[in-house]
Amino acid sequence: MVIRYLPRSSSVRTAVLAIGALALLSTPVAAAEVPAEPAPPRPLPAYSSTLLDRPGVQVRPGPGAPSVPANVSALSWLVADARTGEVLAARNAHRPLPPASTLKSLFALTALPRLDADEKHLVTEHELDRVGEGSSMVGVAPGRRYRVADLWRGVFLSSGNDAVHVLAGLNGGWHRSVEQMRAKARELGANDTHVVSPDGYDAAGQVSSAYDLAVFGKAGLADPEFARYCSTRVAPFPAGGWSYPIQNTNRLLTGADGVAPYPGLLGVKNGYTSNAGSTLISAARRDGRTLVVTVMNPQAGGGYAVYEEARSLLDWGFAAAGHVRPVGSLLPPAKTAGTAPGPAHAATAAQAAQAVVGTPDEDSDWPAVLLVGAGALAVLGGAVVAVRRRATVARRADAGAELAE
Repeated sequence: MVIRYLPRSSSVRTAVLAIGALALLSTPVAAAEVPAEPAPPRPLPAYSSTLLDRPGVQVRPGPGAPSVPANVSALSWLVADARTGEVLAARNAHRPLPPASTLKSLFALTALPRLDADEKHLVTEHELDRVGEGSSMVGVAPGRRYRVADLWRGVFLSSGNDAVHVLAGLNGGWHRSVEQMRAKARELGANDTHVVSPDGYDAAGQVSSAYDLAVFGKAGLADPEFARYCSTRVAPFPAGGWSYPIQNTNRLLTGADGVAPYPGLLGVKNGYTSNAGSTLISAARRDGRTLVVTVMNPQAGGGYAVYEEARSLLDWGFAAAGHVRPVGSLLPPAKTAGTAPGPAHAATAAQAAQAVVGTPDEDSDWPAVLLVGAGALAVLGGAVVAVRRRATVARRADAGAELAE
């Protein structure tokens, strides 16, 4: 019965049978064992990560699932559960696109833990020299002293590139912040993101994706400090001996400019440049469930279309939850618990294995040589042990005879 399940290669079959015969000849006959019952097949994963690698809309509707909204024109978008990381639906999830100021979410994830919110810093002209032309600004002025917390509010509410430059300097410098952000993206499994400018200002080669932005949104919501900043609607910003109010530019949060506020919205970050178009990371909570939605570069509907398309996707996500099967996960592979590895991960493992022992070949005898060599070593080791045991017994017998005389 065993022969039937051996590999088809004749050399491999011969090698395995030879090892079995050697093992039987070199060991005492034992009582027959009851064959073990075959293990049940492993359950299929709830989703396949390869679905998110495919172009177009990816969704797995079940009974009662609503249709994905047809009015979403964004080049890329994604809807996910912010607690579990399960992706409910997406379009072109890994398409690399310029992120604009949504990249500030990654900057915050990277630098927030490294900076003391209560520290005060005197801003110099040099720190503001490299702010890009046409950047969004909160009004940081050289010669004024700011608390780090005030600068962070300038980042989250006003999307101030001036505040990012000062904070990056406090974080060890512009280039070090870039390196740290790249490392943070890899740590989170956001492999589509390439950081060039921490403030999201258009730069050659700087890209992210709807998937990665959702990863940043999920991670940010898990940080109480990040979550507090990104959900703040209005705050005072210091200007020497006085202050002026700054309002969050996320119109789904504030309801500004004729955009109706979304109930239960938690933030996260919006962005716009002429190259990137409008981009948005949004999160909302309803009936104990938190969703994160990302939208990149709508192609129709005007300047505020990004908010309305995010609204449609949030509405769909809350209605579809429990009626769709996930199409992927925001968790990195090493942190995806309870699921079998997807095809991409299996392929990586297979490549690693082939790098060690090579690719099996029906016409190659190397697998047989390796198996016979391993079996021969095992048998030889057993024989050596047996000979040494017999020699020990013989010595003890001789010693006993001498004592008896």
